[in-house]
Amino acid sequence: MNDATSLAIPTPPQGITSKLASLLQTFATRSSVPFRIVFADGREFRAGGAEPAFTLRFRTRKAQTAPALFGHVALLEGYFDGSVDIEGDFAMAFRAGMDAGSDANGQPLVRMRNRWHELKYSNASIEQAKKNAEFHYDLPYDFYKLWLDRDWMMYTCGYWREGTTTVEEAQRNKIEHVCRKVGLTAGETFVDVGCGFGGLLFYALERHGALGTGINTASRQLADLRREVERRGLSDKIKLVECDFRRIPGQYDKLLSIGTLEHAGRDQLAQVVKGHADAMKPGALGVIHFIGHVGAFDTEFYIRKHIFPGGWIPSLAQAIEAMERAGLEVIDVENLRRHYALTLDAWATRFDANWDAIHTLDPVKFDERFRRTWRTYLWSCAEMFRSPKGHTHLFQVVVAKGNIGSNYPMSRGFLYR
Repeated sequence: MNDATSLAIPTPPQGITSKLASLLQTFATRSSVPFRIVFADGREFRAGGAEPAFTLRFRTRKAQTAPALFGHVALLEGYFDGSVDIEGDFAMAFRAGMDAGSDANGQPLVRMRNRWHELKYSNASIEQAKKNAEFHYDLPYDFYKLWLDRDWMMYTCGYWREGTTTVEEAQRNKIEHVCRKVGLTAGETFVDVGCGFGGLLFYALERHGALGTGINTASRQLADLRREVERRGLSDKIKLVECDFRRIPGQYDKLLSIGTLEHAGRDQLAQVVKGHADAMKPGALGVIHFIGHVGAFDTEFYIRKHIFPGGWIPSLAQAIEAMERAGLEVIDVENLRRHYALTLDAWATRFDANWDAIHTLDPVKFDERFRRTWRTYLWSCAEMFRSPKGHTHLFQVVVAKGNIGSNYPMSRGFLYR
């Protein structure tokens, strides 16, 4: 804990900037991270007696007044447009914010923006849901290839079991973990809801002999995967379907849904979960892996606006209720929150290290604003999942279509043999 009384707090400028000075002192007293603030007129604010881990520099007076109204959202959007700079240890800036427990979503203007965004980008319309997905996932394959794991291109939380040292290992662990949870065996059919770049489909066929159908709503991503399936000569074993998650065709022996409930939307959660249940044969097993809140909280506004339009994080309780209403028995719940912090660390480190190559792919699309926005998303989410004060978690829920019978182990021991 810093000694706030020893801070050299500058005389605040006229108007609402005084609120910013008060906000910064709150950050200083609640976080052990030493930092420095440089205002547009050159005055400084320092927290902590050690060398600052980072410096937040305001380039304009407008940028330093905005946080009084929009909190950390204003700081981040200022960083995106270059009117705010963050120098030094980027991750520590977000750790300080998490330590302070700031909640811009609780501010009236941010709540208004958040509600308007949810109305405008609602997933109630399948057409809008598709646009929302394509905003994020239809970026070029070569872009994601530069910072995801090299083996399976998994864009979801890895599984960092003891001894794991690379994101490649973590993602292989994760795929095997979920395959074991449903007891995937040779010749069985399964549906991969939100199949991404196909890593799970390829792994399940190669290692378990299971026949997968991949579901995706992002056209470009699915076209990239279709070419890869054809290149590998696997079109007779791996099927791909472009459709909304509410309209999954057919029924399958097993279901694996790795990172899709976050894209359902507040009013569509029940429909999406029902779509999952309808795709399972009677008695089928499934894993539903999703980011969820513990408690009722608004979804972070800046993530919704700049990264995942239409995204909405359900609480664990809301998701479980939807599963129960869809006729699914909840067998097991595992929380992998800490694993996501390590996964995001790896992605963010590679994103920064490979930025020049990313920029070269498309200098117009991948410009400086894009760089700042995406590295903020990756590093801030790592600290969000790491923080003991966070309420955002990562759950894997094992479900059965109806009550499970005698064909499932009585303990978890089979997962670790």
